[in-house]
Amino acid sequence: FPHNISDVCQQAAQNFEDILQCAIPVFEGLFPSEHDRVVCTLLFRLAHWHALAKLRLHSEDSLHQLDKTTRLHGHQLCKFRDFTCTAFMTMELPLEVAAWHWRKDSKPNLTSNTTSSMTSAQLKTFNLATYKFHALGDYVNTICTFGTTDLYTTQIISYIIVFHDR
Repeated sequence: FPHNISDVCQQAAQNFEDILQCAIPVFEGLFPSEHDRVVCTLLFRLAHWHALAKLRLHSEDSLHQLDKTTRLHGHQLCKFRDFTCTAFMTMELPLEVAAWHWRKDSKPNLTSNTTSSMTSAQLKTFNLATYKFHALGDYVNTICTFGTTDLYTTQIISYIIVFHDR
């Protein structure tokens, strides 16, 4: 593992899986007890969902279990957002602030109003309204339609798009 997980960008799937498998003991006891239960349950549900989603052979029962786990995981994410995230103020990581400053310095046409508000770390909130979270609910249908997730890749489509644009 890298020394500081939060500084790592562009995680590969196997790195994410390794981090997830080791995360529960790391986070256990880190938060007040009511939030600790929410965080550890969320990590467990995510690990359970991930294990089911990456199976190479599915049955009706495993797909039903994945669908049920997806729903439970969604409820746990909402509980995490509504209960735990509101109890803590989270700020941008130093790496994100540095990246913003690098982009600002490379674009001289930014106005002073924009730059004055972005000189330090900004408040970050947990956002469930992203495609990554939305797509979790489509895994069962995708597996039924295209097969298990190890059978296809987006690299082929990406190559076709790049080749077509030339």
